[in-house]
Amino acid sequence: MTETSCFCGAVTIAIQAPPKFVHDCNCSLCRNSGAAWGYFSAGEVRVIGDTSIFVRPDRELPAVAIHSCSICHATTHWALTEDYLAKEPDADRMGVNMRLFSSELLQGVEIRFPDGAGWDGQSDFGFRRPSFVASEDTAF
Repeated sequence: MTETSCFCGAVTIAIQAPPKFVHDCNCSLCRNSGAAWGYFSAGEVRVIGDTSIFVRPDRELPAVAIHSCSICHATTHWALTEDYLAKEPDADRMGVNMRLFSSELLQGVEIRFPDGAGWDGQSDFGFRRPSFVASEDTAF
């Protein structure tokens, strides 16, 4: 397991392995939370510590609840909402803010740039620029 924590150390997140890719999305939720998401099944992530939860009010059925440290307010992860799971009971995903991890962990991981700001919420989303594979010389 690889561990990291929020800025103050009150919330610890552990993952079994780096994600297959990271989404650095430009939608208002991702941009304003300062996150770049790695995706995992819930069983692949361990979160320890108290978090505050934000569910966006502008969606009839928000899919995710954004978690942040209750002390320093760093965005740590998202989890599927209970309402979403009631509709999609087989869904097993969560996002971890990969900006909390060291850049060494992300070497060899594809960094993608979805255009969430231009996405209609229904069709496949596009990308605002080409992806790249993180290395020592590249950071996101």
